Amino acid sequence: MQRTNLRLQQSESVVVHAASRIYAAYISAGRVPEGDEKKWIERSISEAIRIATETDERIISDDEIQTLG
Repeated sequence: MQRTNLRLQQSESVVVHAASRIYAAYISAGRVPEGDEKKWIERSISEAIRIATETDERIISDDEIQTLG
């Protein structure tokens, strides 16, 4: 078996965790038929990215605040 090494950035890791939870929910709901996993994984990733992007647009984090001085 070929080994794969991954080094995800923090933001990538956050999206992976969200996408895996979305995908697991689809599996639990019986929505992922055998042989159609790739489509549902891609959908889960797209949804996780959409959630992350929408969150980033709506929330100003501490690192994004610039102080005037």
